[in-house]
Amino acid sequence: MQNYKDDQQMSRRKMILTGKGQIIVTPDIAKLKIGVQTNAMTVTEAQANNATISHNVIDSIKQLGITEIQTVQYQIEQLYDYQNGERIDKGFQVRNVFEVNVTNIPLVGTVIDTAVNHGANIVDSISFDVSNPDIFYQLALNQAVKNAIQKAKSVAASLKIMFDPIPILITESSSLPIPYSRSLLMRENASSTPIEPGNNQIEAMVTVEFLY
Repeated sequence: MQNYKDDQQMSRRKMILTGKGQIIVTPDIAKLKIGVQTNAMTVTEAQANNATISHNVIDSIKQLGITEIQTVQYQIEQLYDYQNGERIDKGFQVRNVFEVNVTNIPLVGTVIDTAVNHGANIVDSISFDVSNPDIFYQLALNQAVKNAIQKAKSVAASLKIMFDPIPILITESSSLPIPYSRSLLMRENASSTPIEPGNNQIEAMVTVEFLY
């Protein structure tokens, strides 16, 4: 009977802690959103103007050796205003936005300048990422488990109990990081667009249950 009680007591001796891991990496991929917006009194004219400028922008970017370009938005909007309660037609607006993948980070500023010089009037945002995020996330995940074990040892030491931390349940409470994104403001008369990607922080968190 005594052994049964001891077993019951042991089954209740659990310690649940969280662990956090963090890896700092330098991005090697940039995704730019660059586009062309045109206005005209007819939709045909607005589309034609947009197509001409968009082709010039795409060709200029490809001449830099960049080929990963895809359309992410194409929008036609009728413009109008109201005067004295009467609707006044203002023509049409066509918006064509591309996502450009740049794997040479120092070239990002040149890509933006080149696109703007060839007619782009939309520079929406940049997101920075790493080409193999899974590898760095796994490293952060391992760090998170080690962090939880270190916490368990620290708690055991403060309680003055003999403890060899053996995880019986590990729950992942994080996910792969979303690429860091930021908006850009177009500047007039800028000689060159400086781009600083900084560092990405990849984090992982786990909840670990120990027996003691």
